[in-house]
Amino acid sequence: MRVLIVALGTMGDVAPYTGLVGPLRAAGHEVAMAAFGRFAAQVRACGAEFREIPGDPAAAGGWTQAANSSRGIRSVAAQARRLGEAVLAVAERGADVLLLSMPAQSAVHVAERLGIPSIGLFLQPIFPTAAHPPSFIGVGGSLGGWGNRAAGGLLVALMGRLTSGPVRELRARLGLPPANRRELGERMAAWPVLHAYSPAVLPRPDDWRPGLTVSGYLWPAVPADWEPDAELADFLAAGPPPVYVGFGSRRISDGPRIVEIVEEALRRAGVRGVLHAGWAGLASRSGTTFTVGETPHEWLFPRMAAVVHHCGAGTTAAGLRAGVPTVGVPILGDQPFWAGRVAALGAGPKPVPYGGLSADRLARAVADAVSDASYRKAATALSERIAAEDGAGKVVAALAALDH
Repeated sequence: MRVLIVALGTMGDVAPYTGLVGPLRAAGHEVAMAAFGRFAAQVRACGAEFREIPGDPAAAGGWTQAANSSRGIRSVAAQARRLGEAVLAVAERGADVLLLSMPAQSAVHVAERLGIPSIGLFLQPIFPTAAHPPSFIGVGGSLGGWGNRAAGGLLVALMGRLTSGPVRELRARLGLPPANRRELGERMAAWPVLHAYSPAVLPRPDDWRPGLTVSGYLWPAVPADWEPDAELADFLAAGPPPVYVGFGSRRISDGPRIVEIVEEALRRAGVRGVLHAGWAGLASRSGTTFTVGETPHEWLFPRMAAVVHHCGAGTTAAGLRAGVPTVGVPILGDQPFWAGRVAALGAGPKPVPYGGLSADRLARAVADAVSDASYRKAATALSERIAAEDGAGKVVAALAALDH
């Protein structure tokens, strides 16, 4: 089949899907990936055809750089029609099935227009359940069975209300028959969705509807000829394992202040550091902290004493895969959810929310993470369970089932 993966968002929203390309091609499929233009080289490097979706996820105002979760949800909803039309333009170049990331789910109507199947492939849970709250409401722990399910229901209802207008416009532009909010909800309730995270980290809830699956993590593709920067390798070899600190693709407005906090916290904790510049362009001035650009987590994280990050879905997965303790510094969206989950599993201390970040709080969390052996023990146990899973294989199997 000609598989079109639609992966919209920042680096963490796109990179996991690159690891799916190799297994799909090995199974005999042709693979293309639709993403924003800044990811063209990364997509082509993993062996997929690249198809560009107009836009820049680093630009202010979009959902990827929203000031809070509420604005992010509203921004995704408002762009449903535009993104759907963009997916149609690339899908018309040839596709037999669409694999859609969560921000691209309006393209389910594109699949209907083209008469081809589609499958959701989400990195986070959003569907109602008593087992846990939805990941995008900024909550790091359970609200209780009733509260969890109510929050999930409210989120789905909110998304339905916010997207109903743009989706009606999209369906009209696609030449599809009109559908009211109830009819759209019924259609989506039958849509198959795979959740690309580990059931060892978050099991599939018993009360989810049929068609919702937890399939396992997808791991970003690493070019076969990739080698670490010589200066980074020398830094790692020159002393004990450092602590990684990074905030991913966030455009942080107070970068210099954050760097000062990080450097002081690492000094107080008595550890060396590796600081990820990220899209904020963070740069350390400390002689005991090394600044890196994009470096495969698969290679870097196992060499760390602990990892400190925003707890985006992909970075959280990489830390758990490496079997090292995690200190969560969540900012918005699903990050508080994953940070809370890591702590609940014993793989790291209580998160330090970004809004309350200080050198003292971060230093105490880092010192706790590297000195308390229980965190590494729990992280190592999770790593072993995750290593036994095959998320990409589950996706390949789901596509094979479409032929039967």
